[in-house]
Amino acid sequence: MPNVQIMDHPLIQHKINYIRSEDVGSKEFREIVSEIASLMCYEASRDLKLTDVKIKTPICEMTGKKLSGKKMAVVPILRAGLGMVDGILKMIPAAKVGHIGLYRDPKTFQPVEYYCKLPADCSEREVFVVDPMLATGGSSAAAIQLLKDKGVKHIRFLCIIAAPEGVELMKAEHPDVALYIGALDDHLNEHKYIVPGLGDAGDRIFGTK
Repeated sequence: MPNVQIMDHPLIQHKINYIRSEDVGSKEFREIVSEIASLMCYEASRDLKLTDVKIKTPICEMTGKKLSGKKMAVVPILRAGLGMVDGILKMIPAAKVGHIGLYRDPKTFQPVEYYCKLPADCSEREVFVVDPMLATGGSSAAAIQLLKDKGVKHIRFLCIIAAPEGVELMKAEHPDVALYIGALDDHLNEHKYIVPGLGDAGDRIFGTK
């Protein structure tokens, strides 16, 4: 799958498998989702550009490397995406944070926008869009289109678990957006939940039902 990376790191796979269990409570679930986000951010940022910089160590002067200067932003899709933000900010603490609020209409299963607040210079940033679950792909594709409509050109999408149906929709609608997926599951059930999945990520992160 071009432009789609399924994470094969043992720590990511171990942690995803652990939080699938219905016995994991909200506090632990929330903490591990954040840890998974940090690990995924590490993998998803491998191709960020570097530039040379001269520094002086306690021993001598040297030419080292630093990020080339492109600013970054994290944009969670509310509400479950909030669970991944802190983990990414631990890796990229200078990133700004935007928010996109979408919900899925229970009858049509189509995404409905209810909130959008982005950094003023978001169009100049490398944007990491995050949502734990990529199910039908409708909300994620709509969020990315919203960003593109606002001039954002550099977008990466990170999710912990995806269904093949969502991946196919994202590839069809946004072939230019790199997808970073923790685990690719089997299918969607009749209620559009990922199987085997882990249930409703938002409910499990925030302890709601």
